[in-house]
Amino acid sequence: MRYHLTTATSKNKLDNVCCQADTPQPTIDIRRYFGDRKSLIDAALDKYLKSTAPQVTPLLYQAMCYSVLDGGKRFRPILTLAVGELFSAKRVPLLSFACAIELIHCYSLIHDDLPSLDNDDFRRGKPSCHKRFGEAIALLAGDALLTEAFFIASDPALARIFGSSLSAKLIREISASAGMRGMISGQSREFELDKCKVTPDILEDLDGLKTGALITTAARVGAIIGGTTRKDLDRITRYARSLGLVFQITDDILDEHEISQDAHKSSLNYLSVVGKAKAKERVQTLYAQCLKEIEPYGRAAETLREIARYITERTQ
Repeated sequence: MRYHLTTATSKNKLDNVCCQADTPQPTIDIRRYFGDRKSLIDAALDKYLKSTAPQVTPLLYQAMCYSVLDGGKRFRPILTLAVGELFSAKRVPLLSFACAIELIHCYSLIHDDLPSLDNDDFRRGKPSCHKRFGEAIALLAGDALLTEAFFIASDPALARIFGSSLSAKLIREISASAGMRGMISGQSREFELDKCKVTPDILEDLDGLKTGALITTAARVGAIIGGTTRKDLDRITRYARSLGLVFQITDDILDEHEISQDAHKSSLNYLSVVGKAKAKERVQTLYAQCLKEIEPYGRAAETLREIARYITERTQ
């Protein structure tokens, strides 16, 4: 790192030498930030799940807790908090919607692992929900988490904070990303890949729905709760779309060894289509796009910059 040395015309020149780095160093520890926000989200999720215990059977409750309170990274809800914090959103409603988004993500993982979809026996180092509790309970646990997310998002107390119009807008935002306009559409398109020549553009469209839609909504919800302008919301949307693709492509790169060792796993992904070198090059291009979108916010967006860097450079 280079430094510019400026000497003032004073009695003691050595006392007036200033060192200024070309590139400002981050003032936040992103790993600590993730850890602190994860603890906050985990506690809220635990509280929400405990409130459901009287309404469900013990086995279903166990399956729900097993799939939610299992040490996930909480990337999506943390993104909601980070964007909301940038726009000074109130913490209580921000956390509620962050948890709703995470429950949708957890439901999708349960269903993805089922034999009729990705057929994964393990998730995060332990048996998948259907391997632990059976397919029927796994299906119901996923359904329960999805609907509970909207139960949380439609809390009348939140509507009183936002007003009914904004509350409906937020619920519609989440619905679009979780349903046939987003994640479900991406999942279904995946089954059609063998019917066409797969190109990077086709994969990016698919990944932008299956993985990116909920990530984009996680960021947009934080901005909407923060009362952002349309121009700022558009910037955050473009940032999050690029970040979602970074997340998926780095996932493909990290999964390379796992796929090569498992004959049941599909090898059709961004890495297999363009190769590792071009996949890494695409990640860097998308990372640069993330930084460009939040550049107008200066130091205030440092957390979002560090999140993008962290996702780009992650090793697990």
